[in-house]
Amino acid sequence: MGGTTYDSQSNGGIRERENMKIATLIARILLGLIFFVFGLNPFLHFLPAILPSGLAGQFLSLLIQSHYVLFIGAVQLVGGALLLANRYVPMALTLLGPVIVNILLYHLLLSHAGAGLAILVTILWGFLFFRHRQYFSSLSVQRTS
Repeated sequence: MGGTTYDSQSNGGIRERENMKIATLIARILLGLIFFVFGLNPFLHFLPAILPSGLAGQFLSLLIQSHYVLFIGAVQLVGGALLLANRYVPMALTLLGPVIVNILLYHLLLSHAGAGLAILVTILWGFLFFRHRQYFSSLSVQRTS
């Protein structure tokens, strides 16, 4: 009488969409926090860094001595801030994508320590990329005019 009724299937669909919104929010905030904090570290030095031995240590030493780590930190900081602010999320994902590839390659080829966080970041990024895939569809155009 007078009230709107929903069948169980549409109610389940609404609940699933809400759950995906919550999962997307959590992934965005987690990824944003990780990159914001690790992006600030090259400038503020609040996380102690012990250089590993071998090629991994030499690689990191080169990044630090050449100040290249400041550029990487700035990209991480901007990408993390954009994710936290929920502004220009596709741009943030575009900025952070190459950084994540390099993090994964570092942990795969040079130092396996810390690979768990690299895998977590990759999963979060992949999930967010999938949720925002419609904004990247124009990159798959075979030919332009």
